[in-house]
Amino acid sequence: MVTKLTLLCLPYSGASAMVYSRWRPKMPQWLHLQPVELPGRGARFGEPLHTDMRVLAMQLAKELRPALKAPYALFGHSLGALLACEMAHALRALGCPEPVALFASGTAAPTMRADYDRGFAEPKSDAELIDQLRTLNGTSEEVLANQELMSLTLPILRADFQLCGKFQPVQRPQLSCPVHVLGGKADRATTEQLIGWSKETRGSFSVDMLAGGHFFIHEHEARVLKVIKDQLDVHHRRHAMVATA
Repeated sequence: MVTKLTLLCLPYSGASAMVYSRWRPKMPQWLHLQPVELPGRGARFGEPLHTDMRVLAMQLAKELRPALKAPYALFGHSLGALLACEMAHALRALGCPEPVALFASGTAAPTMRADYDRGFAEPKSDAELIDQLRTLNGTSEEVLANQELMSLTLPILRADFQLCGKFQPVQRPQLSCPVHVLGGKADRATTEQLIGWSKETRGSFSVDMLAGGHFFIHEHEARVLKVIKDQLDVHHRRHAMVATA
């Protein structure tokens, strides 16, 4: 029997869990990919949006904990990376084992965000949000011009930007799990801001730089999935050996 390793995937600002659905058929049999839907979008559209990262992380941790079996890993891109890190701490606080790995993609480390999130703590206007989407280069002009679609998307994006803008690092025990960082060579997160993730763990640390801008996880999906699978294969084999010993 194949021992399953669960990969919880947290979406970026404005997105739903569906952004990871296309990854499912590309994962090995031993890896169970579980996109995590955030309140206020997708199947949870009717629920209130959050603007406090730690409150949201604890809510998600409490929801997932009853069915979450070890081993598991966490992956998040941009906003999702911060949220994945906070969920690792929240799950630990609830008595769960730590993840076998934390993947932080496409954003500055928690302690390196003073300049990165400047101006995002206050709600942005629709025009400012659309300008930001253009800057990130991940949304077509056709979509940006669709008023009906924007009326659904912008409130989510506004709250998600506040999640990041209001975030403040706190003093607490480091994680002990490995932290693997992915960055885009043309993204705005600097090498120093990415390496800053090393402060979040007492375990091993690595950085993989990929071609592309902020949405390199889509532009270079195959490379991203290879990094994830290669890193998790080590943990899968180790857990399988322990289980059969």
